[in-house]
Amino acid sequence: MSAGHSQYTPNNGFMKWLDARLPLPRMVYDSFIAYPVPRNLNGWYTFGAILSIMLVVQIITGVVLAMHYVASTGAAFDSVEHIMRDVNYGWLMRRLHSNGASMFFLAVYIHIFRGMYYGSYKNPREVLWILGVLIFLLMMATAFMGYVLPWGQMSFWGATVITGFFSAVPLVGTTIQEWLLGGFAVDNPTLNRFFSLHYLLPFMIAGVVALHVWALHVVGQTNPTGVEVKDMKKETVPFTPYATIKDALGVIVFFLVFAWFVFYLPDFLGHPDNYVRADSLKTPAHIVPEWYFLPFYAILRAITFNISIPFTDIVLINSKLGGVIAMVGSIAVMFFLPWLDTSKVRSASYRPLYRQFFWVFVIVGILLGWLGSKPADGIYVLAAQILTAYYFAHFLLILPWLGWFEKPSKVPPSIADAVLAKKSNAAQPAE
Repeated sequence: MSAGHSQYTPNNGFMKWLDARLPLPRMVYDSFIAYPVPRNLNGWYTFGAILSIMLVVQIITGVVLAMHYVASTGAAFDSVEHIMRDVNYGWLMRRLHSNGASMFFLAVYIHIFRGMYYGSYKNPREVLWILGVLIFLLMMATAFMGYVLPWGQMSFWGATVITGFFSAVPLVGTTIQEWLLGGFAVDNPTLNRFFSLHYLLPFMIAGVVALHVWALHVVGQTNPTGVEVKDMKKETVPFTPYATIKDALGVIVFFLVFAWFVFYLPDFLGHPDNYVRADSLKTPAHIVPEWYFLPFYAILRAITFNISIPFTDIVLINSKLGGVIAMVGSIAVMFFLPWLDTSKVRSASYRPLYRQFFWVFVIVGILLGWLGSKPADGIYVLAAQILTAYYFAHFLLILPWLGWFEKPSKVPPSIADAVLAKKSNAAQPAE
């Protein structure tokens, strides 16, 4: 979907002068005011705007916190306490930033599931989807390094456990681990590296987000029907005011939830052990990452067996390396989703069988998150192994199979027909 030729007209001499030399107002007008969007977008499409604002919040609060933070193992924990107690509104900046990370991931998970439900990754939007998954990876790296910075018990031991898995990679694993740590154990060089990268990566995320938005404007916005725009006049509306008002409402509702956590439950999403100074001689009873990493942590721990050559004792992949491969693969497989889904129908609204498997997949993701918070023993390991197997089967077996054998419902020929049919059904009196 293309907006066609620019309709921007400078309204004074200065704007004409600027437009001829740096057409920034024209770009804003064409991209966020006159840009046509499908008229049937629902509330699930507001999370792109929510994520953009959350990224700005995280960058601003992060810059303010960096002004007072000391990246030293001897002073990091105390500097965080100083921010909370002595810096003007430091408590607010810290709570906005720490809870903002959780809200950021909550919004991105909803955004990803919405894209999967409505088939937003299908042709011609493959690059748009790949950029989105890349943003997700950068977010995970940024959040992990940020979690280490307060230098509490869970920060220290979480970094120790996660960086330890790099050593499982053949040939280069130990080298990568030592470079990341700045030595042979989590210590002052590690904290300095993580602080530098945590400060840098959000700006990289902002750059990829710009590419993501650019790719979106090239191929156009999808919609709940999954049908491409055919009539620009009947099936689209200008981004402003129609989409901006809907986005504003979504942002307000989301920020009310965000504010509830910031002001009333500021420590609810954190781990109690992380409010205790890091001590390399005292291991916490149960080491867990932040909640948004728990599904992948469960997949990592689900691999408790070695893969060997049959009838021999030669181990090809030990359990530690197998867990790393499974965890990395659980994210890498998402890059190939546009090609793994073989169905010609985009939206799950017209795919009754896929819709059932989709909700099963959502439940599996939630259960994996719950299992990631449990001890790695007994029934929890077995359940994680079963759900991990289903996770990969969803992408590698179920999606290709559904595309070949599923009989979708009749897809409306245009967005206008879908909207009119919906209005007609809503107007019919009840019998």
